[in-house]
Amino acid sequence: MTPGGTLDPSFPATMPIDLGTTPTPLGQHVYRALPEVDRSDAIQQRLRGSIALGVIRPGDRLPSEAEMSESFGVSPATLRDALARLREEGLVETRRGRNGGTFVVDTPELSRTEVERRLDGYSVVELRDIGDQRTAVSGMCARLAAARGNEQDAASLHRLALALAEAATPGERARAHSRFWLELTVAAQSRRLLALELPLQLEIGALLWTPLAHPLDHEAVSRSLVRIAEAIAEHDDDAAARRVSERIRQDSFHLIDEKLTLAMASPAEADHDPRGAHA
Repeated sequence: MTPGGTLDPSFPATMPIDLGTTPTPLGQHVYRALPEVDRSDAIQQRLRGSIALGVIRPGDRLPSEAEMSESFGVSPATLRDALARLREEGLVETRRGRNGGTFVVDTPELSRTEVERRLDGYSVVELRDIGDQRTAVSGMCARLAAARGNEQDAASLHRLALALAEAATPGERARAHSRFWLELTVAAQSRRLLALELPLQLEIGALLWTPLAHPLDHEAVSRSLVRIAEAIAEHDDDAAARRVSERIRQDSFHLIDEKLTLAMASPAEADHDPRGAHA
């Protein structure tokens, strides 16, 4: 690891990644270049989602405006507009002086109404496709983590799995669950897979855990994550990938079931959704 927090290309792929307080591989992906969309809105949503997942936590100081502008590939004015929106939400505050900067001060929680709106925007086929993508990414991460990970990686994953069982609120459960999958990707020692996993967690984290018709059993999910961690500790890549696939299959069934339940409760709205009629 170089002083700037980037991987030294001379290191072999199996070298562990430092997850200390300096910018981590996970944290660095929050600030990577943006897709071609409304960039101010994209920055706001990426930072907001990263705070919601606990990748960036209350008390953390964001990089400087100059650093973030360069990392996101936007003008300072665009970045300042996004930060202003986050300040209006009460999620960050900017302090002046020698120890100043922009600090995270609160964690957002999606309302049930917002989760219903987002879930209604997906077709059943799209929800299935998200599960397929998660299986491809996380299944390979599990294989790599089992092959490359060490005892510390496995112990960390085990602790994160148990933390889900202890989480009391939907927001805490969403953060604990997403953190497990993100740290699994870190244990895989693949930056490209991490770049794929973070957007997936930003997309589905809250959808899985906001209680709608049939809330997930967080203790049962925790047990399945523990079994994944155990397979990684035993360096059993086949078992790790198989258990990941089964966990994600159940997550996908849950989201599809919630989607169909909402559609049945609002038949008039479903009639106006051509995707839902044929999915």
